[in-house]
Amino acid sequence: MQNIVIVGMGGFLGAVARFLIGMWIGQNWGRNFPLGTFVVNVSGSFLIGFFMVLFTERFMLNPQWRTFFIIGFLGAYTTFSTFEYETGALIKDSEWLIAALNVAMSVITGFAALKLGEGAARIL
Repeated sequence: MQNIVIVGMGGFLGAVARFLIGMWIGQNWGRNFPLGTFVVNVSGSFLIGFFMVLFTERFMLNPQWRTFFIIGFLGAYTTFSTFEYETGALIKDSEWLIAALNVAMSVITGFAALKLGEGAARIL
């Protein structure tokens, strides 16, 4: 039961962070390209790479911190389902190039961010 509460608390904070960041980006840079989802997914990829290395290789923390942050916070923060929906909406609107850019940029940049996060945690 304790782990469920820990995941729930992290998930609440991650979902709120995702909402606020996506809303702020949309208000400031528009919504033609799903930039808010892109930024959240790339930063989430960086953070999971960074913190998994920290939690498993660098620091011996209570495993509940990993449960809270990786499963709870980042699980709710990253938005793969939203990414899929927005890509489908772009295709429905015949925005094939933007949809393809969204897929390619999200996958490639997300993977690069994951590796940068891992590397950053190792040089800390």
